Amino acid sequence: MSKSLSEQTFCFRRWNRKGWSAFASLRRLVTIGVLPVEMSILLLATQGASAQNADTTAVLRELRIREVGISGASAAPVRSVRSQTPLFDRKAQAAAPFQTLESALRAAPSVDLRERGGKGTQADISIRGGSFDQTMVLLNGIDFSDARTGHQSHSLPVDLDCISGVELLEGIPGIGAFAGAVNVRTAPIAPRYLRFEGVGGQYGYAYANLSGAVSTERFSFLGAASYRRSDGYRYNTDFDTYNAFARATYESPRAGFFDFQAGYQNRAFGSNGFYASYNPEQWEHTSTALASLRWLRSVGRFSVGAAVSYRKNFDRYDWTRGTAMNRHNTDNVGAKAWGDLRWRGGTTTLGGDYAFNHIYSTNLGEPLTIPNGDYTHAKARHTGNIYLRHTKQWQRFDVAASAGASLTPYGPAALWSLDGGYRPVEEVYLHAGASQSMRLPTFTDLYYSSPAQINNLDLVPEKAITARLGADYVKGHWSASVLGYYRAGRDIIDWVWHPEDDPVPEWRGKWHSEQSSALDTYGVELSGGYVSSTGFLRRATLSYAYVSIDRNADVIAQSAMDFLRHKAALAVEVHFLKRMSFALTATVAERNGSYTYYPVPGDTSISEVRDFGAYFLLDARLAWEKSFCRIYLDATNITDTRYCDMGGIPLPGAWITAGAVLTFGKR
Repeated sequence: MSKSLSEQTFCFRRWNRKGWSAFASLRRLVTIGVLPVEMSILLLATQGASAQNADTTAVLRELRIREVGISGASAAPVRSVRSQTPLFDRKAQAAAPFQTLESALRAAPSVDLRERGGKGTQADISIRGGSFDQTMVLLNGIDFSDARTGHQSHSLPVDLDCISGVELLEGIPGIGAFAGAVNVRTAPIAPRYLRFEGVGGQYGYAYANLSGAVSTERFSFLGAASYRRSDGYRYNTDFDTYNAFARATYESPRAGFFDFQAGYQNRAFGSNGFYASYNPEQWEHTSTALASLRWLRSVGRFSVGAAVSYRKNFDRYDWTRGTAMNRHNTDNVGAKAWGDLRWRGGTTTLGGDYAFNHIYSTNLGEPLTIPNGDYTHAKARHTGNIYLRHTKQWQRFDVAASAGASLTPYGPAALWSLDGGYRPVEEVYLHAGASQSMRLPTFTDLYYSSPAQINNLDLVPEKAITARLGADYVKGHWSASVLGYYRAGRDIIDWVWHPEDDPVPEWRGKWHSEQSSALDTYGVELSGGYVSSTGFLRRATLSYAYVSIDRNADVIAQSAMDFLRHKAALAVEVHFLKRMSFALTATVAERNGSYTYYPVPGDTSISEVRDFGAYFLLDARLAWEKSFCRIYLDATNITDTRYCDMGGIPLPGAWITAGAVLTFGKR
């Protein structure tokens, strides 16, 4: 298609047999409201406009009706999602200087992407002033969050070339998505292709990726494998990462639609200062396997669906490289089922989801009577949600409401959300919503102890009520959006410092896991710009996010107040000399809070408290493309800015890489 997805769209709600009907769609982007093969349609605006109907979680198959390209997605409710904010779109940002998912998310205004090393070695995803533990992480709509720690939730075995889009799902009530959920969608770049990418650069960096897809009328398969490594940009920051991922779908006229995915990741990386900034000798090795199967079937006005998932994670942490200190072995099992009834009054859904979390560990959980190999502790828990939801569209209005209960070892809790939207004219969409959410203490929150930390078994779930109000504008090549939100968080979990004269002797001079804070979070996000698929200027977008957090407790905490207060991002893309493109992204950020700096590695006797400073990052990509070949040169942090996301852990300065991509069979 010659027009971008950010342009005005029209929805076909029924087929018309008139001979002139097709002319209504000429040179226009359209969505089709009903398809006979139990497929629903999801076309996301790429410039920050929220989707009106977001009960869709994955895009895999690309259908073509003459010259109209359509992305199909099987409906799979995530409780009561009604809006979502695009964080990354492969088509719109194909020329951007992104090599990893982390680099793509860093440019999104809603995300606080906190890295500890280069090229996605280890990173945390925080949403709108929340913490990494308060973010639900989904892959094609399946929740693969880790119950031990949010540090591991982001370890998905998927490379950027397989990711068609990433969006922030808002208003998910109940357990898990305290601050929001990040959904990573995978899809092939064409029905049939084979693709190879090779990259090399400074600090011994190398990356190789092989991927491909094959599709028939009812079957589709996507597969990829990759290897990424570096000697490190400073002492003990080397890494090796292996990824493998496969996704297959099959549609049976009688049995319904089946969607299977599986992946494996193996990472080993030097962790200089990662978890204690004064210790340069740390090291970590993680191994993650995951899989899920989803099924959907529609009969008349009824549709049903179910999904099961499993995530296995091994983690070894060395305080001194080569000497194991902590080992963890976690299992996360999930299942969900739902049923829809479409009737004159709207669509009513009854559903539920269940999760089982288990851990073997050397220090997390309850002591085992008989050790299981290296593991001396273990713990398990069961959680679930049940909900009833109703949605209705009427002329220019839409509304959705849900109610239910979250069931946890801490007892039942309310589950509710309410969202609505109004379109006064075709170009403008106004929307508002509110929801209740909660987060259970992780196994680390409950059980982790060390010479500097004391655990707390009396922790209870964090709770929040979030309200949102926004407006989106899309016309032709131009778009703009504004969103304001407020989150009232209560019983917030954090590690709190206790001085040497603390009344409790065993807490003196240590960090203790507590819930002494209530956080009121206020924020606003602005974004907009110009996008075109032709001409010299292809993209010029600007975004800004502001977050303010009020805390009702006067304590020294480890992380809750280290939020990104200001963040502005600019993206520009131009095409010239027929086959050349140049893309540039610039980010300005200012983080709230301070950290302890140790000028001499390994020496804790000398330290100073420093405030996080504002920083400026500039990345660029110059590319040449012809037929099946693309060659590019990347430069990240061109200004060689010295900065850190986590206290006292310097991130890479200027880093130059070059790569080539060969794609065969793409249409």
